[in-house]
Amino acid sequence: MEPPSARRPLTTRDKAWAQRLARLMAACGISPNAISLWSIGFSGLGAWALVLAGKPGTGQGLGIICYLAAATAIQLRLLCNLLDGMLAIECGKKSVTGGIYNEAPDRLADVLLLVTAGQTAGPLWGTSLPLGWLAAVLAVGTAYVRALGGTLTGTQNFMGPMAKQHRMFVLTLACLVAALFRMERPDMINAEAHLWPAVMHLIVLGSAWTCVRRLREIVRLLKAGTVEKS
Repeated sequence: MEPPSARRPLTTRDKAWAQRLARLMAACGISPNAISLWSIGFSGLGAWALVLAGKPGTGQGLGIICYLAAATAIQLRLLCNLLDGMLAIECGKKSVTGGIYNEAPDRLADVLLLVTAGQTAGPLWGTSLPLGWLAAVLAVGTAYVRALGGTLTGTQNFMGPMAKQHRMFVLTLACLVAALFRMERPDMINAEAHLWPAVMHLIVLGSAWTCVRRLREIVRLLKAGTVEKS
């Protein structure tokens, strides 16, 4: 895992339930790297639920269950992202390979969830660019720019507006709203068909802006460092 200075700031780490759960897992001999890998499993389950929910012919009841399952899986993925770092740092189970397990599974998890979420969203504003894949590329891009900043400036910037936790919040909320739409209330007919394009456009634009903001911050820090050294 990464040193504390390179960790994403999360107030959830200070919650009593999170600390108790982390200590319990540590006592059971569960490693941070294993929890990092669990996040891929939960993301795969969420992706499978999204695919099934969007499949033509999926019934009302099954569609609702799938969307609720996807929302749950997304949150479990984030829980894994929280606990692996807590086991590594707070519980003293850090390993030399932790940095790899901390980052690589996250990139795969993002791709699984965003590509499947965008399967029915269509292309970007009439172009041939699939929204799901574009969102996935930009999500990986935000992580790359963050890591680049850490290499060049010694500081990793986790600013949004569409950092990982923001993307997952938007996806979770969209799944819950889609489940509500599947209840086929009279005033929500065909609303789901407009939901996912709007959600994916929001993630794409927000992720692109996040990349720009992080790059600008890297440039600012580098220039400030040059001025100080001259």
